[in-house]
Amino acid sequence: MIGFEGGFHGRTLLSLTLTSKTHPYKAGLGPFAPEVYRVPFPNAYRGVTAADALAALERAFHTQVAAETVAAIVLEPVQGEGGFIVAPQEFVTGVRAICDEHGIVLIVDEVQTGYGRTGRMFAIEHFGIEPDLIVVAKSIAAGLPLSGVLGKAEIMDAPGKSAVGGTFVGNPVAQAAALAVLDVFEEEGLVDRAERIGETIRGRMLSWQERYAQIGDVRGLGAMLAVEYVRDPGTKEPAPELASAVAQAAAQRGLLLLKAGTYSNCNRVLCPLVITDSELEEALDAWEGALDAVLA
Repeated sequence: MIGFEGGFHGRTLLSLTLTSKTHPYKAGLGPFAPEVYRVPFPNAYRGVTAADALAALERAFHTQVAAETVAAIVLEPVQGEGGFIVAPQEFVTGVRAICDEHGIVLIVDEVQTGYGRTGRMFAIEHFGIEPDLIVVAKSIAAGLPLSGVLGKAEIMDAPGKSAVGGTFVGNPVAQAAALAVLDVFEEEGLVDRAERIGETIRGRMLSWQERYAQIGDVRGLGAMLAVEYVRDPGTKEPAPELASAVAQAAAQRGLLLLKAGTYSNCNRVLCPLVITDSELEEALDAWEGALDAVLA
């Protein structure tokens, strides 16, 4: 298996092996599974281009693992815990081509990005390529525990009867919730709503970036957005203490913010897609007040 620096794919043994970030996820929890390899992910703000990342992937076939022995490459279209870093079109297209060339399964992790977060039902729709498998969870059942794997028939039908199972597979209450979620998406136009939410949030974030040099980058797709804090805009030295301080100041104003990023120096936002305009403005005002308190 090949994953990417900055990737997050879960906290059980195999998924944690794929996960990149050490603290707070991996430290002290080894040994991890063998034969999982990691290569750079593009990050324009940090100077890693799509061409750099694709070259590193190709180089890994000569320095780390033979291409013919790679079962799958696992990709987030927008890195979640990595700091909401959007994969460039050139990179996604290139990874698909590499997988096709070598007979490698391309798995797209849409656990965070799926179900309208980026202004498409699935984030991979932004890129015009078709993965072989898509993994989903989180938003699909409105908070009830449910996850799934979607994929091409020749892969999904390959395991024999009862080859895939588990104690809680097919929970009927969670399944009913998942069907209801699809109805709400259609009835309330939540995919389009995500695009409008994102435009509002991005506009405010860009205004904050103009005001404060410590906000080095604003990025994301649709309603899946983050800001990255730096101590100095020239050196781009990560400032995790600012992300923590802003989150604390926001909590004092009634807004819960999470941190993200390889260096924990980002604040990210994944608000409910059913949020009202007034609730969204109230939340953004609280965030702005927190920024004023910490960065001014």
